[in-house]
Amino acid sequence: MDQKKNNKVTLLLIVLCVVALAVAALFATGVIGGKNAAPDTAAVVKNGDVVGKGAVYFPFVIVDKDGNETAITVKTDKKMVGEALLDEKIVEGDMGDYGLYVKKVNGIVADYDVDQTYWAFYIDGAYAMTGVDVTEIVEGSTYMMKVEK
Repeated sequence: MDQKKNNKVTLLLIVLCVVALAVAALFATGVIGGKNAAPDTAAVVKNGDVVGKGAVYFPFVIVDKDGNETAITVKTDKKMVGEALLDEKIVEGDMGDYGLYVKKVNGIVADYDVDQTYWAFYIDGAYAMTGVDVTEIVEGSTYMMKVEK
């Protein structure tokens, strides 16, 4: 009888160890544990950087909520501004009914649901009438994403 009880206790301890290891692995990989558990995949560029490869290039300016500007040059063979920025991991967002909803630029999050901020898209200093994902790259144009409220 004592041998059966010892076997059950041993089996229970083994199962608990396996479960504990599985939970630890999930935390380590970021599957559980909150938004910050997974490593950030967004590119972080510095003022003056040139990113990408391609025959076409355009200036791109990032303006954070404090008004700090980061001006870079993007080189690409893509046709659309959004494609180029996504390809270089400069922007991240979700596709919706109205196109790409940009939530993160250069690692900076603007979340309307949290603090009523969003990423506004500008072409040559004017508020864009098209989304970043449907805006064709035009030689000589400067594109900008700016946190606004």
